[in-house]
Amino acid sequence: MTVFLVKSSVALSLAVFLTAAPAEAQSTIEIGAAETAAVAIAGPDAGATIDPPPKGVIEYVELQPLPQRPLVLQEQIAVGKPVPETVFLNTVPADRRYGFAVVNKKRVIADVKSRTVVQLVQ
Repeated sequence: MTVFLVKSSVALSLAVFLTAAPAEAQSTIEIGAAETAAVAIAGPDAGATIDPPPKGVIEYVELQPLPQRPLVLQEQIAVGKPVPETVFLNTVPADRRYGFAVVNKKRVIADVKSRTVVQLVQ
C-alpha cells in the first residue's frame, strides 16, 4: 500500500512538473563534504546562488544512519531544484534552516523553507 501511494505521488508530481514547467536542461551536481562552493542556478531563477550549508550541518548529516528502507525516486535530485513534497525532510537540530533525507542512495541537504537542494553528500 505504501509503495503504491509513493508511486502514485511520484507519478502525479512528475505529471504536474512536465505540464507546468518549461523544458530546460537538467544536470546533477554532486559535492563532497570537503568540496563546498556556491552554486549558480540556471532556468527561471537564473542568477541566484545557493550557499553551501555550514560544515557542522554536513558532518551531522554524514553521521546519520541510512534508512532500512531506502527511498527511490525516478526523478533526478539536483542542487538548486526543490525536493519533491513526497520526501520527508528531517530537520538538523543544530541549524533548523536545513533538513536532510536519503533519496536514491544519496544524502540530500535542503533549505527547509524552500525545500531547495543545497548539497548532495556521498
